[in-house]
Amino acid sequence: MAGIERTPESAVIRRLKRFRDKYLMSLWNDTRNVQHPGNVDENTATGCSLNSLPVDVQFRIMALLTPQDLCRLGSTNYYWRSVVRDPLLWKYFLLRDMPLWSSVDHTSMPHLEALEAPICKDEEDPSQDFMADYLRGSPACRRQWQPPRPAYKAVASFLQSLVVPTEPRFAMFGPGLEQLDVSLLEKLMFSPDVLPVAGIPQRQIGGIGSGISFTFNDQHRFNILTLYSTNRTERERARIEHQSVQSKLFVQDDPNYNITPQVQEVCRAVDGFIYAANAEAGRDGERHKEEAQIRAMLDEALGSSSRPILILSCMAREEPDGARTRTPCVNMARWLNLEHLANPWMAVVAGVFWVEGTKILKQQFIAQQKRKSKNNTTHDHLPAAEFANQVQDTVAESLSGLLDGIAWLLKGCGLRL
Repeated sequence: MAGIERTPESAVIRRLKRFRDKYLMSLWNDTRNVQHPGNVDENTATGCSLNSLPVDVQFRIMALLTPQDLCRLGSTNYYWRSVVRDPLLWKYFLLRDMPLWSSVDHTSMPHLEALEAPICKDEEDPSQDFMADYLRGSPACRRQWQPPRPAYKAVASFLQSLVVPTEPRFAMFGPGLEQLDVSLLEKLMFSPDVLPVAGIPQRQIGGIGSGISFTFNDQHRFNILTLYSTNRTERERARIEHQSVQSKLFVQDDPNYNITPQVQEVCRAVDGFIYAANAEAGRDGERHKEEAQIRAMLDEALGSSSRPILILSCMAREEPDGARTRTPCVNMARWLNLEHLANPWMAVVAGVFWVEGTKILKQQFIAQQKRKSKNNTTHDHLPAAEFANQVQDTVAESLSGLLDGIAWLLKGCGLRL
């Protein structure tokens, strides 16, 4: 995590060793049949041969367990319950795993200020529970930690299900729509097996945006109204020349932004927002500007603060060695100060670099076909059907984060998925 010191494994191991020594000392005081805690039979003391292992080996084992398995281990006896609940252990897990989370939202964002505190403290901070932060924030555990829905909300949801739902509308904007080498919207439109297009209205708002309807899970229609800063020609020229353009969406009023009257009408009409953030390297200086523009769109004078906003952490480039550059969604949420928004929000990783993977697969396919023709053989290393399947798998993988975000948006609009 950028800006947060990584908890070293040695600090966690030292803390666990101090606890075990203290635990064995307490057993020695209780039994009074030995003179040194090191002489205590640890198998007898803990009732488990696992505890006789060195502390560093115990730590390696715990590092390989899932959060659910760790909690089950903590339910075996007092020793493991205390070890598993150690705050420094979960602080280590948080800093290790947060960069890999596919999403984070307003209910699961960890307390990053507490993570920045010094790591080597003997006293515990009762106001911070890193274990709860992890279980609440990790996408794999988040559903189990969701609070139960109140009875009145269940009744309201049932009544809403009796009404024919309207097609939710979302305003989509942000530099991730315009500055990337790969168009996110085009990938959505040409991925029918992932998110089918239900309709393309032939309309624009002052030449700025157009609405496209999609179908989610083959039953729920929703509309995305794309808001670009300027027309396509100016956007392409600015992207190629790496220059900024004069936005037709916002009017700058340092240090704030106001949105133009025609865009205000859009904000009053939509049910939520999608912000496509450019998560590629070198844009740290633009985050304050992006934060101000998000706040302008969410102005309570233009609509309810209950409308959700989905933040897409988009990128289209790869490292020279072929590795994918992935900006953690927790970083993006922090850079944009999403915690201070009144609206519900979710940040997801939505890479659009699948085109690069498609090009590689296509090149492999063409090369193998040439070798096949040259050698006059019928052996096909990569059949056309397999090639298509691999391409589609790559598409689905890169858009999975976006689909999770769309599902969250639709639920926020009252739809039952």
